[in-house]
Amino acid sequence: MAIVIDPISPVAFSVFGFGVRWYALAYIAGFVLGFWVLKRLTQSDNRQVSLSKKQFDDLFSFIVLGVIIGGRLGYVLFYNLPFFVANPLEIFAVWHGGMSFHGGLLGVIIATVLFGHKNKLNSLALLDLLAIVAPIGLFFGRIANFINMEVMGRQTNVPWAVMFAGDKNVPRHPSPLYEATLEGVLLFMIMLCLYRFTKLRRYPGALAGIMGMLYAIFRSFCELFRAPDAHIGFLTSWGLTMGQLLSGILFFGAMALFAFAFRKK
Repeated sequence: MAIVIDPISPVAFSVFGFGVRWYALAYIAGFVLGFWVLKRLTQSDNRQVSLSKKQFDDLFSFIVLGVIIGGRLGYVLFYNLPFFVANPLEIFAVWHGGMSFHGGLLGVIIATVLFGHKNKLNSLALLDLLAIVAPIGLFFGRIANFINMEVMGRQTNVPWAVMFAGDKNVPRHPSPLYEATLEGVLLFMIMLCLYRFTKLRRYPGALAGIMGMLYAIFRSFCELFRAPDAHIGFLTSWGLTMGQLLSGILFFGAMALFAFAFRKK
């Protein structure tokens, strides 16, 4: 027996006729809470990077732009390029949904490298700190996916299957909640413990490499329960999804970064 849920409006509330969407609130919550944790980390006694107030504010701006631009362009290029080639103005319609974590990650890396170069800071040490707080944004993003009935799971008969009323009465895996748990809560706890209770933070790039590898593993696992995008489907006859392909590339890139962190003087 599936858990039946009435569809939730993607608009959380309206202000002067302007609808504020859950997706926007999720991003705001992720950025605010994430940067609060980041500020605590840069002020701790065992910090590897020290930022002035102006630098911290500038880093916030760099990361926000990196996430939004990279995430949107990643979705355009990886998931629905033919549609956006035919409808180029839709690229800017981010309120319609469509963000890629892998694209957002690449955007954050580029933004962090540019910020580090501008401020003469160790970009890898900055990426290590961002690797700790990134799961916070992932958590809120997946919760917003669930509210919007996006990237839902494959059909199933498990007791905790969910079925949105009016959605063809098909019980599905609540895959966004799986991802919120693994990629959000569990990954954050692991990264925070590694930062606080190990010496990995002394090797710039090591924590970022671990985060990338763990995310790739968790995402690939969750893809086993998540329905592939209807316009893409499976990439192979044995069920490879676009998310798994991108995560595989990420895993080996993160593994190379982890190895580099211990070879670099």
